[in-house]
Amino acid sequence: MFIAMNRFRIAAGREPEFEKMWRQRESYLDAVEGFRDFKLLRGPSEEGATLYVSHSLWESRARFDAWTESEAFRKAHAQARSPKGVVLGHPDLETFDAVDLSA
Repeated sequence: MFIAMNRFRIAAGREPEFEKMWRQRESYLDAVEGFRDFKLLRGPSEEGATLYVSHSLWESRARFDAWTESEAFRKAHAQARSPKGVVLGHPDLETFDAVDLSA
């Protein structure tokens, strides 16, 4: 398994706009081979911002990488623009390979 996460800092008071954007966008993920699950997580609020993390679970890093080069990726991200001032800075991408603990 492979996990890809983007961390977003959202301006205090603008959280409803950010969540609405995610509710209304078409992700095209359900048709992507190797995609398993997606969650949008809301974290703590501090220093005028709320932390959010988009969390996607994939069969493998190779499947995730293939998606980032696909038409589905381009279509999903073409509509991902949030109103000015909602997102503070660029999102930070973090990726993780699951460790097999059964061995």
